[in-house]
Amino acid sequence: MKVSAILVAAGSSRRMGFDKLAADLAGESVLVRSILAFEACPGIAEIRVVTNPEKFAEVAAAAARLGISKFVESLPGGAERHLSVNAGLVRIGSDCDLVAVHDAARPLVTPAAISRCIAAAAEGGAATLAHRVADTLKRGNAAGEVIGAVSREDLWAMETPQIFSTVLLREAYAAVLARGELVTDEVSAVAALGHPVKLVENPEPNLKITVPGDLAVAEAILRGR
Repeated sequence: MKVSAILVAAGSSRRMGFDKLAADLAGESVLVRSILAFEACPGIAEIRVVTNPEKFAEVAAAAARLGISKFVESLPGGAERHLSVNAGLVRIGSDCDLVAVHDAARPLVTPAAISRCIAAAAEGGAATLAHRVADTLKRGNAAGEVIGAVSREDLWAMETPQIFSTVLLREAYAAVLARGELVTDEVSAVAALGHPVKLVENPEPNLKITVPGDLAVAEAILRGR
């Protein structure tokens, strides 16, 4: 079984205030940390990075310096996330059985977690890393006031990678593009076809770097491993 990874790294980092993917995280950039996790996963055969062209040289240099053998190419991203994913999807060969899509801003994902998600996708055609919602949830109004509670029972927060049969993901994205829709993750696109997606519970930290404080948290976790 051949599994191809698409690392999405074309975001604007608006909430961060600077390029979060280039930020240092225990001696390597956030982007490179994500690439290294997929390089270390035995089930991954190849890696494509969809990012801004100005990062192409950085990715190529890191691959050469660190001996990242599974890196295939960097590709320019689109204006929206799903367009970036599709840019990687069209480059994947017909011999690829599964596609793993990962937000490069989640540098703490482990090879073991990726492997568990691959196993679930191999069995059912669609799987995602996720964690159960543990916080108390409230609904607010336009004035920022609490107006009610939201039950957290059966609620899950999506993570990445999200892994699918190549045929299934291509079908899902063809439908999304045909309808001109915006989707924030691959689970949304695949679920719209009526295909079930397996939730793979991830007990390990896999936070998405979003604000500056996340870098300090991520570095502490990495150094504690």
